[in-house]
Amino acid sequence: MLNLTRPTIRADLSLLVMLDYIDAKPKVGYFLGKQSISENEDKKTGLLNMKVGDVHSVPVIVRETTTIHDAVVSIFLENVGHLIVTDEEGRLAGIVSRKDLLKVTLGNATASTMPVSFIMTRRPQLITVSPEDSVLDAARKIIAHQVDSLPVVVPAPSGVEGECSVVGRISKTNIIKMLLDTIAEE
Repeated sequence: MLNLTRPTIRADLSLLVMLDYIDAKPKVGYFLGKQSISENEDKKTGLLNMKVGDVHSVPVIVRETTTIHDAVVSIFLENVGHLIVTDEEGRLAGIVSRKDLLKVTLGNATASTMPVSFIMTRRPQLITVSPEDSVLDAARKIIAHQVDSLPVVVPAPSGVEGECSVVGRISKTNIIKMLLDTIAEE
């Protein structure tokens, strides 16, 4: 394919063989060596061990009392698929998505003055991840629950069981970007 003869690149091939990037056998040819295989294994292990805390992005948060009109403005200004809703102490209360906002505003002139707490998906039904969870587990949750992103949470400072504070969000975009960055390193 390169229009080169073997003698032309023999010195290069022998150097790659000495470095263990490729291996050679008579009448077989050249194939990946131990060094190339171990580098691929290292990258695979690195991907499997990557934590949500390493790749999550800044959450877009609104309070429960935010009006639907303000939520719609926020969702378009921030260019996100959902807003994370918190109470006055900053604890996770729910999520409101574009679809939720669209359903309530179509044909309802008074909807824009309602608070988002009327239409949000509440805390017990939310799927969340912690910064210590693996990115692979987060991706599995995103696929299994057919959502675009998940809130990243830690236990609330109050110490009350089940309460949590939002520290980020992990989305399909974060995961794909991480994969592309890993591949680009090659």
